[in-house]
This record gives sequence, C-alpha cells and structure tokens, in this order.
Amino acid sequence: MSKVPAVTLGFWIIKILATTLGETAGDSVTMSWLGETTPDAGGVSGYLIGTAIFGAILLVLVWMQIRARSFNPWLYWATIIASTTAGTTLADFATRSLGIGYPGGSILLLALVLLSLLTWYRSEGSVSVDTVVEPRVELFYWVTITFSQTLGTALGDWIADAGLGYSGGALVFGVALAIVAGLYFWTTLSRVALFWAAFILTRPLGATVGDFLDKPLDKGGLDLSRPLATAALALVIVTLILLFPQKPGQHPA
Repeated sequence: MSKVPAVTLGFWIIKILATTLGETAGDSVTMSWLGETTPDAGGVSGYLIGTAIFGAILLVLVWMQIRARSFNPWLYWATIIASTTAGTTLADFATRSLGIGYPGGSILLLALVLLSLLTWYRSEGSVSVDTVVEPRVELFYWVTITFSQTLGTALGDWIADAGLGYSGGALVFGVALAIVAGLYFWTTLSRVALFWAAFILTRPLGATVGDFLDKPLDKGGLDLSRPLATAALALVIVTLILLFPQKPGQHPA
C-alpha cells in the first residue's frame, strides 16, 4: 500500500483548504507576528525567521512520515500543511527579501520543481504517487511537493499583483484547475502529468483565496483576522478528514 492517500474528490478539497491555511498561517507569523508587511518587506528577518520555523517543523514531520510503517491521514495532512506554510514564507523571502521579484521567483521555483521531478524519474523510472512506498521515493515526493507549494505561492502573488487582484487570481487558477479536470475526464493524457499539474495549481488557488481572506480592504481583501481564519480553516480540514474516507493509494504491483 502507498503511504499517501488515494487521489479522490475529497483529497482535492482538503488539499485546496490546506493550501489556503498555509497562506493565512504563514502570513500570521511573518506579517502579523514578526512585522513584515507586503509594501515594506525589505528586510530579511521576518520571512527568514518564519521560513526557519516552518522549515524545522516540516523536516520533523517528513522524518516522521518516512519512518511511519503505514498510511496515517493525520500525519500526512499535517505534513502537507507544513509544506505549504513553509512554501509561503520561503516564496515571500525569495521574491521580496531577495529582490528577485515574482517573475524571477516563479521561474526559479518552476526550474526546481522540474529538476526534482526529472531527478526522481531518472532514479525510479516513475513519478507516480502510487509508488510512494519506500523512504527514497518518499523523500523525492516531499521535496517535489515543497518546491511546488513554494512555486504556487509565487505564482499566486504574481497574478494577483499583476492587476487581477486576489479574487481575479483565484478565478484564473480555479478555471485552470477545471481545465485540468476536464482533460482528465475527456482525454487520454498522462494521468501522472495531470496530477502534478493539478497539484501545483491548487497552491496558487489557495494562496489567492488566503490573501483574499486576510489582506486589507484597500488591497482587495476582506481584512479578516489571520489567526482566526487559520483556526477556522484548520477546523474545517479536521472535520473533512473525519467525514471523507481516508484510504491509502494502491501500489501498482
């Protein structure tokens, strides 16, 4: 049995909510607690400290996930949330504090995602999530996921700041995700490629929705409390994990 969940409708719903939570949780720490703000983010301290905090949590959870002998939905989704939160702070650090901007950050992170997938494929002969049963494959899996979560944050911010706003950005990525779903149902394109396309697209969708919830009104957001929005999203995710069947994916063998 695979140590990651079967890819179902419930999986995608929880994934989108987890990426939204990652955005609000990351902003809660770097912007609300550590004082970084989007217009004045010139220093490295807030985003770098946030990345260190969530990066350490992610490393511990990935280690626990690899050490686990079977699929554990609570551990898996905790690791996903840690990866998306670390991706939020890391993307903000790269695009804002390092000064490479959203286009530069997105291109760099896309290259890292493709490099991770290529290395994984050359090593194992497949990048299908159904093969995630051994420690080495799991390591490839979580590295790729972390890069994709970080890429999604940069893409979401780039599209939103390009003039579409947070709601417009969410609409763009929502439509793109619907197109991928249509390709899945009505074409014979590679299921593995479509999975990774959808997995990457859920992150900027969650990023723009999270920003829409917690950014100020004059910037197109609802100005909701970041910690409260994070807590509410966490409660919904816990409820859905309890309601949706959480079964491991089947190994091809």
